[in-house]
This record gives sequence, C-alpha cells and structure tokens, in this order.
Amino acid sequence: MSELKNISAALKEKLQAAGITKYACSISEGEKQELNTEQSKFSLFRTIFSKDASVTAFIDNRKGTASGNDLSDEGLQKLVDDAKAGAESSMPDDANDIAEYQQPEEFHNGPYEADMERFYDRLVEALDTVKRDYPRILLMQLIASHNKRHGLYMNSNGTAFEWWDGNYDTMMEFAGNDGEKTTGLGYGSVIMGDLEKPILDQGPLRMKLADAEKSLDTVSIGDKFEGTVIFTPDALGDFTYTLEENFISAGVVLAGTSQWLDKVGQQVASDKFTLRLQAQDDRLVIANPFTSDGYKAENVTLIEKGVLNCHLLNLYAAKKTGRPLVKNTGYGFVVEPGDTPVADMIKNVKRGLIVGGFSGGEPGANGEFSGVAKNSFYVENGEIKGAVMETMINGNLQDVFRNVTAVSKELVSDGRMAFPYLATEGVTISGN
Repeated sequence: MSELKNISAALKEKLQAAGITKYACSISEGEKQELNTEQSKFSLFRTIFSKDASVTAFIDNRKGTASGNDLSDEGLQKLVDDAKAGAESSMPDDANDIAEYQQPEEFHNGPYEADMERFYDRLVEALDTVKRDYPRILLMQLIASHNKRHGLYMNSNGTAFEWWDGNYDTMMEFAGNDGEKTTGLGYGSVIMGDLEKPILDQGPLRMKLADAEKSLDTVSIGDKFEGTVIFTPDALGDFTYTLEENFISAGVVLAGTSQWLDKVGQQVASDKFTLRLQAQDDRLVIANPFTSDGYKAENVTLIEKGVLNCHLLNLYAAKKTGRPLVKNTGYGFVVEPGDTPVADMIKNVKRGLIVGGFSGGEPGANGEFSGVAKNSFYVENGEIKGAVMETMINGNLQDVFRNVTAVSKELVSDGRMAFPYLATEGVTISGN
C-alpha cells in the first residue's frame, strides 16, 4: 500500500472516530524541479517537495472545511477537528452535499518523470533563439520547472479517485529594448506535455516576444472613435473568463444577477463563437479529471455557435436553484477557431486596435467595462501603424461577443487553455 493510501486510511479512521459519517477529503504530494536564469545565465537549480490535504465534514446539513500541509498523525487529527468544528458552527443548508457513488478510477496525465537533461538542452536552445531572432528583446528572467503531483480523493459514498500528473512549465520575463527606449515588462508562459518541439515554437511565446519588440515603436491616436478591436488569444482569454463570471457562473445564478438567467437555449452571442470547458482535450496539457463535489468531470459546451447551452452550476448551486448540475471543474477554457487568417482580419480593419491586454475594473452586472488597452497596436486601413500608449477602450461584454466579425483559424494554447484571435465591432477607443 502506498504512503498516500496509508494516510488516506488513517484519515478515514479519524473521521469515523469523530462521529463524522458524511465527508469528502483529498491528499496529494508533489515535486517541482526548477531551473532559473538571470540575464540569460543559469543561476539556480532546486527541488521543492510539497504535501497537501483537505477535509470537508457534513453534520446535519452543516458543512465545515479545513486544509493544511501537515500529513503527520497529529496534523490529520487537527484537520478532522477543525472541519468538525467548522461544521458545528455553520448554518444548516439542505443544499450542502457530495456526489453520489462514482466508479473508482485512476487518472494519468502528462510526463510524470522528468527528463531534466533534455529539458536543460531545450532551455539553452530557447535562450539562444531569443538572442538570435529577437535582438531588441532584453530577457530578464526565465523560470522553468518540471512539476509532478500524485493524489487521492475519497468520500463517504465510496468514491475513490487517484491521479498522477506531470508537465514542463516555462515562464519568461522580458522587455523591448533598443538601447535608448525600453518597454514595460512583458511575460509569457507555456506548459508542455513533452519536449518534442522547441519551447519557443509552443504556445504564445514567439508572439509575445515579437509584440514586445514592436512596442518600441509607438504612435498617438489623439481622438475618440468607435472601431474594430481584434483581441489576441491572451486578451480574449481574459474577456471570456469575465463573460463566464458575469453571466454563466454559479455565483451570479445564485445571486440572481446574471442577465442570462433565463437565456438557456437562446442566442446570446455571435454564431461564430463557441466556448467549451474541457476536462481533457488534446489541445491542452492540463487535465481536470474530477470536480470538488466528487464527480468525474465531463467536457461541457457552455455556448455553441452563440447559443447558451447551460449555466456552470456545481452540486450546491444546482440543488439550491433546481437547475441542472454541470459536472465540470470550471477550468480548461477553449474557444473554437474560425476560418479567417489573422493577417486577413487585420487587412479588413478600417480603424481600430489589436488588443493584447486590458487593465480596468470589474464590469458591472450589465457587462459595461472601461479600462486601458495594454500591449496594443493601432490599425488603420488594414495596416499596423504602431503601439499605443494610455489608450482607453470601453463597451459592453455582451456586445463584444454579439458583434463578432471574424474568428481566426489560428488557435494558441498555453497548455492551460486555448484561444484564437477574435475581431468585434462597436468598441469605443479613446486616444491619449
């Protein structure tokens, strides 16, 4: 019996001894082998070990949760005691529950054992490629690691999931620099399931490095107009997540603030827009095999060709509202690509922006947003004129996704999620 299974059995005994007959708990152990560089020279290699556990106890429809990283006998007892105390002091709620029995299952994802020699060679190759292909990039730091994790989940209904997960992760911190001018700091990262391809040929890294170089050449817009916005995959990811939070998530359904509360089965976005949450997908490295409620996770299409299929409701929200349960973790965002090359999307812009990032407050319940376009470029008559500074964009989230004119056939995955470029009309752009 493995160490984790011994710990799991001990935790189960302590729960039963405490009189807790309804519970869910998880334990996991991980190892990170990390390489760092400073100014393109390797400066650090270290190995970090971690252990985690969480316990959720249910007593008379009351719920208490505790978590920690002490998996000793004393640490496990404290978790049980804290979870029990939390349940006894909470308010009863009939919607507090765990999944019914699920078939025990094992999940294996990614390279669990590291090939650090090969990884090091790929990192050296990446550093050399940045120096050769991006002469106006100052690479401040690279942090790379192989990460692995082994864990167990169990609940009092007999569900038992065990998982092994591994991946390679690379993050770069950089700025454009030509000796006289320097841009703000830029970041790019990618999670990889293997080392078959050069690191810079995966995810958004080359795009981000190229954009940082181009950001050295700035232009001023100087006026306010309504134009076309092309969201890069990074920016589209941020706006898509905000869309889900504002109109589809359990929180806004429970609060009754979603403007899509009664829109299931109706057109809420352009028919060019399809949004999926993938528990597992060949285009992603990270897998999300089961939910915190104890269900084996399923792929779910939230919006298909603009039609809202469902809200993203966990077990508690589904029982509380009487709406359908969705067995998904809420991670693994994928927006399906379209059929228009990015170059053609740009050529079709009369006046607008390519938006690489956004800095602003959270949109209101109606979806209204306003903020500064970051890492963005001004486009006029199909040509990129230069990077913009202190340029505002504002509009409405619903309109952004309703007024889609094109979705790129290029799909960019950073290993966690995958997004194309998306062009939309009717966003107000205010120059500095």
